Amino acid sequence: MSTEKKPQEAEKTNLHPRNKHRKRYDFKVLKENCPDIKKFIKITKHGDESIDFFNSDAVRMLNKALLKYFYGIDNWDIPKNYLIPPIPGRADYIHHIADLLASSNNGKIPKGSKINCLDIGVGANCIYPIIGNTEYGWSFVGSDIDIVSIESANKIVNSSKALTGNIELRLQSSNKSYFNTIIHKDEFIDISICNPPFHSSLEDMQSGNIRKLNKLKHKRNRKVHLNFGGQSNELWCVGGEAAFVGDMIIESKQFAKSCLWFTTLVSKESNLKGIYASLKYVKAMEVKTIAMAQGNKSSRIVAWTFLDENQRKKWAKIKWKE
Repeated sequence: MSTEKKPQEAEKTNLHPRNKHRKRYDFKVLKENCPDIKKFIKITKHGDESIDFFNSDAVRMLNKALLKYFYGIDNWDIPKNYLIPPIPGRADYIHHIADLLASSNNGKIPKGSKINCLDIGVGANCIYPIIGNTEYGWSFVGSDIDIVSIESANKIVNSSKALTGNIELRLQSSNKSYFNTIIHKDEFIDISICNPPFHSSLEDMQSGNIRKLNKLKHKRNRKVHLNFGGQSNELWCVGGEAAFVGDMIIESKQFAKSCLWFTTLVSKESNLKGIYASLKYVKAMEVKTIAMAQGNKSSRIVAWTFLDENQRKKWAKIKWKE
């Protein structure tokens, strides 16, 4: 059976209103800006131009074209077999946290390099800092436990004049830490973001991938196929998403006055109960859950802060003043 996608809707209304990817991909424009994508484009049975989304090389080239056209990044690439993130969903996270920051700033989105963000698990692709910096001018610290990811992200940053000086990459020396060794003494972070590993083991990841493929292709499949790539630390950890986020919440208490808002993606709705319990345990002052959706997939951002409303307004007034 064909792996081609069905005709896309005119506008992806479930994406954030400021998301540049609400409309279907314009391959004519992408080809003009990134000619290398031409060899991956094919005509679907519906007469539309598309790519094979089960081909990781094609997906990587699509990302390269999107980043060049929409964000002005000319030299984006990642090492083979590293995670190739779906850019529309990553952009949605950035736009939603912009709204979250605005909630502490009289409804106005704070922009510019004075806004300091931390991306926990920045990955080789550096997508969140790229979008956050080009869309809002924010400064970023990107951390990762994988040296290859740090080197790749550094290469992307150093090859772009727009990004250089606005994104700093830091190697996390402990795979059991999130903020320790990364947030420096007397350093203040306006918001932290994270896309945690979803699966609890290699076997769980493999079986989940096979189930996904069977659902998409409508046929029985026994072979793992990671069309979006990904290293083991990007895809799974002991205890999966629930354990990862739970441990992050516990550690965040140590940095209660160093970070205005902590946030993370939560893919699995059933994990929310335990996450809320952890947030209650550390006595988070306020917790927000922001719904997200891309295609048929539902997700959400969970955000928490240890500062009360007056403290948050004071933070914004002092740190974000024009």
